Formats: sequence, structure tokens, C-alpha cells
Amino acid sequence: MTPLLRRWAPRATSLRLVSDRREIDLLPDPAAPGWFSCAAPDHGERYDLLVDGDLVRPDPLGRWFPDGLAAGCWWDAASYRWNDAGWRGRPLQGGVVYELHVGTFTPAGTLDGAATRLPQLVDLGISHVELMPLAAFDGDRGWGYDGVCLDAVQASYGGPDALCRFVDQAHQAGLAVLLDVVHNHLGPSGNTWEQFGPFVTDRHHTPWGGAVNLDGPGSDDVRRILIDSALQWLREFHLDGLRLDAVHELRDDRAVHFLAELSEAVEDLAREVGRPLTLVAESDRNDPRTVTPTRHGGLGMTAQWDDDIHHALHWLLTGETSGYYADFGSAEAVAYAFEHGFRHDGGWSSFRGRSHGRRVDWAMTDPWRFVVSLQTHDQVGNRAQGERLGALCGRDRLAAGAALLLSLPYTPMLFMGEEWGARTPWQFFSSFGDADLGRAVTEGRRAEFAAHGWHGDDVPDPQDRRTFERSQLSWAADATDRDDDLLRWYADLIALRSQQPGFGAGVADGAATAAGLTCRWAAAALAPSWFAVHRAEWSTVVVLGEAETIVDLGRPILEVVLAWGDAAATGSTLRLPPGSSAVVRCEPSTAAGR
Repeated sequence: MTPLLRRWAPRATSLRLVSDRREIDLLPDPAAPGWFSCAAPDHGERYDLLVDGDLVRPDPLGRWFPDGLAAGCWWDAASYRWNDAGWRGRPLQGGVVYELHVGTFTPAGTLDGAATRLPQLVDLGISHVELMPLAAFDGDRGWGYDGVCLDAVQASYGGPDALCRFVDQAHQAGLAVLLDVVHNHLGPSGNTWEQFGPFVTDRHHTPWGGAVNLDGPGSDDVRRILIDSALQWLREFHLDGLRLDAVHELRDDRAVHFLAELSEAVEDLAREVGRPLTLVAESDRNDPRTVTPTRHGGLGMTAQWDDDIHHALHWLLTGETSGYYADFGSAEAVAYAFEHGFRHDGGWSSFRGRSHGRRVDWAMTDPWRFVVSLQTHDQVGNRAQGERLGALCGRDRLAAGAALLLSLPYTPMLFMGEEWGARTPWQFFSSFGDADLGRAVTEGRRAEFAAHGWHGDDVPDPQDRRTFERSQLSWAADATDRDDDLLRWYADLIALRSQQPGFGAGVADGAATAAGLTCRWAAAALAPSWFAVHRAEWSTVVVLGEAETIVDLGRPILEVVLAWGDAAATGSTLRLPPGSSAVVRCEPSTAAGR
């Protein structure tokens, strides 16, 4: 069957392909109004599109832009020869996710460069690598959330063949690969969709302007384009799943939400390819219906990010109470988030000035469906100076945070470099070619933080290449921020999760809290000197104060399994020096009281 170049252009009366080898009209499809098609170019053939006689660059559904957002180059997925025939996928349940940004993960800043570090992720115990967005954007550096060509791999990262090589090598190493995709908005530079059709609508508004058209006139085609885009990433690049950016900004008033439609399409593809395919939603709604199956009236996502756990951990380790951390400023708030999944599950949110969220029913929802973290690109990068946690607290508290994060029944996610205590900042950077747009981005960023008390000069200029360079990880063995003890601590905790099911991912069991988890802490709830998490036979205790701590766990301790610092157990009592953390195995008992 001859491959087709098929484009949606309901606003056009004519479409013409002009390549370095031919010129040909795209013919309207009588069975699909607004769609045009012609025989596809050959692999590697350069081409442009003329819409009603006017040159349009880039082709919004182009797959390959070797020279940035200029002329397209036809990429045939069949041109790559895969070596992962034995790959059967990995389910997210029981996994550990590692989020990375290709441009700053290695000095090379490419997918091939990132692939050289896959062995270290295997040694760490990672199961799923999550790539931040790759969709083609204006410039050669940026976070990736300003993409305009949904199906193209950013040229500065190596293009589509480089992604194939990365996924191929990851699969051969036993790693699943997830890709962050942005369906809720388009970037401000290089976007040509409006010349083709109503891809964006003014019926709804988002922080980036008009919303992607999911429920207005022409939205059947927009939804189909987005779903086809998702499926092609999974099918043609052998990806194992997608992370969906800010799904609360997918404004959709239809009876069947776009996410539910996408979920069912991905389920069909999973059956077709014979391996699990994962959809992870970033959502701030705190609504368990996001991960409820569509057959039960939910949106059908495999999992969702859970920022409340991040905020709870962040307060516990740093004491920060500004902004959205205000509602997490006590041990009781931390414990509630740990035990119930959300701090805001229907109650008052002072940051929002209203009640927020919905209670999780642990008889119906698996705890592992919530992806939790100490650091993410958002939580670090959206600070004015992009400070990582290592710049905000000492190494003992980093170890304490790791111990708590990896003791929870949720799915943990690490942000690149976290495992060795990286202190390089992760700052917001861009490289828009339009000087006026670049200046507007810089001024807007500084004005945003000035409203929160920061001086404009203290906020790095996103357009300055040095901002990008400061955000690159250093893999050198002698890097001043590389903590090999912390790296081993992370690896040991991750290994324990894989070896001991009762310490790892939780499933729906009808308990009152997530996997029966309970918390205890020292009496000073506003600054507890110690905090503990209990799960069945396991207890994790972290010391946050400056004095030796003795904790009675209320049940006989069988062994100290892991310890950061010295830890001694006698009967039911655990003796810990300042700055230490310990994971112990105890005789099973009913939930320990506070």
C-alpha cells in the first residue's frame, strides 16, 4: 500500500506539496471533509506545503525538521531496523520512574548522549525512563513545552532516528521509556496550525491563551489528530507510555472526555502490540477519577502525578511555608497526605481560597497509581533561581527524603541527578529566534517573580545561553556535588522495594489509608525532631532534629535492614544519632498509634 501524506486543512481551498524532487497537489477526500492527501514523499525527501498558494513553514504534522522549524524532511518509520524483538514491556506497577531532560542530562545534550548513561540507571534500579517533551520547537534549547509540531523529534536532540536508537537501547537494557507530550497548548513561535484549521478555540482559555479545540466545531478532527499523534509515538517509536502535561487544561465539555477516548484507543493498541502501554496524567485536580477505568466512569489513566506528596515532603525537609506549601506546614498535614494520598481531598485549600479535591477510596484505587516525588522539573524549575533540594537542605535531609519517598506505597519518580545529590540548578531557559518574543519571555518571567518579592536581576534570563549551561548535569566522578554514599542509599532503597513486596507498590485493599500506612512523629508537630512511616512489618524512621533520638515503635524490631548513619535496636526501641535514617523490619502488628 502506497503511504500517504494526509493533512487536515478545512480553511484551505488548495494544498500543494513542493519538494526537491516534485510538485503535486493534495486532493480533497470526499469521505472526510477538510482532509487532503497525496502520495507520500520518499524517505529523506525535503518538502514544503503551499496553502492556497502561500508557503507555510513548518508543516504542523511534519515528522522531521533537520534544520529546525524550516523545510520538512519526510521520515518513513519503516526505515529504522529495530533490535528489540524480545521486548515485552514493563508495567508501571512496582516500578521506579526517572525523569530527564535530554538537552541537559549530558554534556552532549542529545538522545545518543543520554543513551550512554542508561547503564547507570539500570544499576540504580530504575524501571521507567521519562523523557521530557521532544516535540519540535523554535530554537535549539528549551524545556520542550513550547512545541509546535506534535509528531516531530526536536532536531537539536538528534531527530527521529536518535529516538529510535534510544528506545532500542533502553529496551535491550530492560528499561521502559515514557515520553512527556503536550496536548493542552502550542508554543508561541513557529505555530502554523491556524492557517490550516480551528486547532485552537477562544471558547475556553488556559494560562497560555486559547485552549486546544476539543469540543467546538471541527473538534472531531482535532481529537483524532491528537489521538493519532499519541498512537504513532507508541507504535512507531516503540515507546511504552506517555506522560500527559497538565490535563486539567484540556478543556472539554463533551459527554465523553478526550482523555477517556485516548485511554480506550491506547488500550486497543496495547492489545494489538501485546505489551503494556502506560498513560500518566499530570493533574492538579486531586481527583481519583483520573485513574478510574472508563468502564466505571473515570478517565482511564494508568496513573497521575501527585504533587501533594511532594509538597508534604518538601515542607518536612525545608520548613518552607510560602505559596502552596502553606497548607503542609505541620506533621499532621504531612501524615494526612502520606496516608490518604492527597492533603486536599475535599477540604479547604488556603492557596486556592476554596475547597479542593476528592477523597480516595482505597478499596477501588491502587496506591501505585499515584506518582510521587521529592523533585521534578516543575517543582525545581519554577523556583526563581531553580534551586534543587540539595541547595536547600543538607545531605542528611536528602537521605531522609529518599527514605520516606521510597517507603511509600505509591510509584516514586526521581528527577535527574537527584540520586547523587546534584546541586546544579534547573532553571527556566529558552532560545526563541524572535528578539521581541525573547524579550517578552524574559520580562514576563522577572515580573512574575517580582510579584512574590524577588528582585528582577535575581531571576536568570531564560534567553541567555548561560542559564541553559548552568542547568546541565555534571557526570564527572570528581564533581563537587556528587555524593556516592547518597547514590548507594537510593540504590539500596530501590532494591528493597523490588525485593520486598510489602515495602513496595501498594494495591487496592480496602484499608482506611493507602496500603494500611500510618505515620508517627515527635510531639512538636510544627518542627518534628523525627518522623516515621509504618507499613505492615516495615517502619522507616528519619531524624530531623539535632539530638540523639530514641523511638519506641511499639512492636519488637527484628532487624535494622538499612541505615543512614548508626542505628541500634533493642526490643521495640530504636536509637538514632542526629541526621540518621533507618528502615527496620518488625513483627507484624495492627497499625501503630501516634
